[in-house]
This record gives sequence, structure tokens and C-alpha cells, in this order.
Amino acid sequence: MNVPETFFTISEELRLFFLSCIAGGIFGIYYDIFRTLRIIIPHHSFFVFLEDAVFLGTYAVFLSAFASAEARGELRAYYAFGGILGFILYYFTVGKFVVRLMERIVQLLKSLFNIIVKPAKFIMVKFVGINKNSVKSNKNALHLLQKNSKI
Repeated sequence: MNVPETFFTISEELRLFFLSCIAGGIFGIYYDIFRTLRIIIPHHSFFVFLEDAVFLGTYAVFLSAFASAEARGELRAYYAFGGILGFILYYFTVGKFVVRLMERIVQLLKSLFNIIVKPAKFIMVKFVGINKNSVKSNKNALHLLQKNSKI
């Protein structure tokens, strides 16, 4: 009778730990998507909570799938610790750089937007002013027509 192995060797455990660390780094990139959205569109704290809940739910599903696919369905605490370690390493190294870069890009886009919008607002105010005068004269003409029904 062939009995399946019921334990991991040290090399297999190290491989699984390093894979979970790499996955944690990838989840750091995934979290940067949420952080970038927060930079571009400021959120209320309730929506930040929802985004974090989606992130943690996604990680929980991944952890379950990782245990099923790579570890014969055995969920071990060091998978979660490896993922957290990979996430923390990414977050405090590359993640800081990415967020600063995103903040600068957003500031640049806002300044370009202001450069384009200010002249456009000035031009629109001139046209809207002309438009308001024409609407006022049309209302006056309509009022005169209603007043003098013989015309």
C-alpha cells in the first residue's frame, strides 16, 4: 500500500515560505492600485474601509488557493507570515517610491489641467456673458410680444 507523505521537508517548507513572500510583494503592488486611487480621488473613510476589506478578502482567497495548489491543501501559519513579510518589504521599499511617483504625476496632471482650464474658463465667462445678454434681450422681446398681442 502506498501511503502519501504527511509532512514537508525543510527545503519544501522554505520554498513555500519564499513563494508566499513573493506573493506578498505582488499583493503590495495590488495594494498600490488602491493607494493610487486614493491619491487621485480622495475617499471618505467608509470607502477606504471597503477597499481594505476587498484587499483582505482577496488575500484570504489567495491564501486558501495557495494552500490547495502548492501545499497539498495544508494551511500553515508561515504562509501568512511570509505573505505579510513580503508585503511589508515591498510597502516600505518600492511602495514608498511608487506612491511618491504617483503623487508627483497627479500634481503634474492637476497643474496641466489648471493651465488649460483657466484660459478656457476666462473664454467661457466672456461667451456666457454674451449669452446671458442675448437671453435677456430675447426675454424682453417675448415680453413685448405678449404685451402687444396686435404685433
